[in-house]
Amino acid sequence: MPKQSAGILVYRYTDSQLEVFLVHPGGPFWAKKDGGVWSIPKGEYLDNEEPLHAAKREFHEETGHSIEGNFIKLNPVKLKSGKVVHCWAVEGNVDADNIVSNIFPIEWPYKSGKFIDIPEVDKAGWFDVETAEEKINIAQAAFIVELVRLL
Repeated sequence: MPKQSAGILVYRYTDSQLEVFLVHPGGPFWAKKDGGVWSIPKGEYLDNEEPLHAAKREFHEETGHSIEGNFIKLNPVKLKSGKVVHCWAVEGNVDADNIVSNIFPIEWPYKSGKFIDIPEVDKAGWFDVETAEEKINIAQAAFIVELVRLL
């Protein structure tokens, strides 16, 4: 069975304009990358875990914020890796300037034997639909397209 991931696409309206909340991956590999690397807050879950519960847990781990509301199940997307990403949209507000992400060790530089601790997410932001579609990982752009269609 392919790996599965679950995440949440938070949206809001500012001056009648739809905005979505995205996160940027942390660490030196992603530090100078912007377009096509942002993501919904998400993470892997086990087969015996309820996907929406996992999505809420991952949202909290990556942002330090909890999210509740009327969750709308979006169609899953399959990444090039074969991983399937499940996503729920919910209207809400998150302070993008005050996120706290979990930390994990990575070997850096690669194959050096040295490890550094990095945040899973180093920043977050609210973006209008056009900008979000430029910033988000191309496979996840389908979530934004579907959300716009549903709203």
